[in-house]
Amino acid sequence: MNILVTGSSGWLGQTLVPRLLRDGHRVVGLDPEPGPTTEIVGSVVDRTLVRRIIRDERIEAIVHAAARHKPHIETHDNSEFVAVNVQGTLNLLEEAVAEGSLVGRFVFTSTTSLMISQQIRDGRAGGATEAIWIDEEMAPLKPRNIYGVTKLAAEELCRLFNHLHKLPVVVLRTSRFFPEEDDMAHAIAQSGENTKANEFLFRRLSVEDAAEAHVTALTKAPEIGFDTFIVSAMTPFSRGDGATLIADAPSVVARYFPEYPALYAKRGWTMFQSIDRIYDASKAARKLGFTCRTNFREILDGLNR
Repeated sequence: MNILVTGSSGWLGQTLVPRLLRDGHRVVGLDPEPGPTTEIVGSVVDRTLVRRIIRDERIEAIVHAAARHKPHIETHDNSEFVAVNVQGTLNLLEEAVAEGSLVGRFVFTSTTSLMISQQIRDGRAGGATEAIWIDEEMAPLKPRNIYGVTKLAAEELCRLFNHLHKLPVVVLRTSRFFPEEDDMAHAIAQSGENTKANEFLFRRLSVEDAAEAHVTALTKAPEIGFDTFIVSAMTPFSRGDGATLIADAPSVVARYFPEYPALYAKRGWTMFQSIDRIYDASKAARKLGFTCRTNFREILDGLNR
């Protein structure tokens, strides 16, 4: 297929574009920033450019990964988020269903961040007595910042265009896969790799798994029609663990992985004292047929080696 990947110079795009090329697809990368996986430097906000690419490159599928992200809240105003995340998505969808378009499938990279209200974000400090179990049935969604609000609006545009035009669209709400430090680093003595390892228990995936999820979504989109999936490493926890996870997470982790304390001690690593949310990726496994390869068990096996 001829595939347009937006956000092709980003962390996901740099992994996804080569993955698609290995499958024999022709990939056109679009990003405002130049890079080895970007063929066209430009923005999804430029409707004329989007139209020209879809028409002239005979695009058959779109992976829309371009966005203003949470870190941009500090450097960009709200109108920039609306322009890129909402209007940019609308530009792609409208050109995808325009007369003469060959686009037959659309994958939208969304985020689990839009599912986190301020109440959930406050967690134990806000009076929560158990970890929140988060799946696709959670409602109503109350995003706590402009990033989440605009990504949710873009998801609704995707749903609308499937409803109105029968464009097959798969929305992937990815959990954390970025390499930067995050907002839980303060919760443990160590950060970096220690933090990321802990998060594979409940809210992280590797960038390779994120790319693979998009490949699977592209394949399954015509069959699915429209649906939304949380994409994250499968958690070992159950709903019944919620109260203990928020009060004493290390004891729960040790129950599932008795070897973890010794392996962590050798590294000088620690576990979060409290885990306030768990992303449930079982729907993606069940209906999309996708499960992340990298999980907490694999992390421990790596430490053991």
